Amino acid sequence: MVGKPPAIGGILETAVYVDDMEAAHTFYGDVLGLARMVEGDRLFAYDAGPGETLLVFRRGVTSEDIETPGGIVPGHHCEGPSHFAFKIAQADLDAWRAYLPEAGVEIISEVTWPAGGTSLYFNDPDGNVLEMAAPALWPNFTG
Repeated sequence: MVGKPPAIGGILETAVYVDDMEAAHTFYGDVLGLARMVEGDRLFAYDAGPGETLLVFRRGVTSEDIETPGGIVPGHHCEGPSHFAFKIAQADLDAWRAYLPEAGVEIISEVTWPAGGTSLYFNDPDGNVLEMAAPALWPNFTG
């Protein structure tokens, strides 16, 4: 029998794949206000909160393994739209409801969850489905 797994400290990175890196930077950097920490030909990395990083990869250039001085980064890719959610405070929900349309971003759906949380769904320029999620949503995200 296998023993109990070691602890996981959270999700460090999440990724989306885009065709137009500059349009993605305008959206993630200017519209959503994320600070870009890394800029490269195949990857932008953004500060998405304390200890959290959003990786924006150029679609089609990450499927092959990449050799680095520290070791090999396995290839990865995504076809079609992906999804991830930003955590927001319940107190900021109305501000995001107002800000996104002002910034030219259509809110495509709003969901009120059984636990009482609310999610605002919208797309980035490449059609990835993003979410601003206010607690309570999951048992481990209650605010």
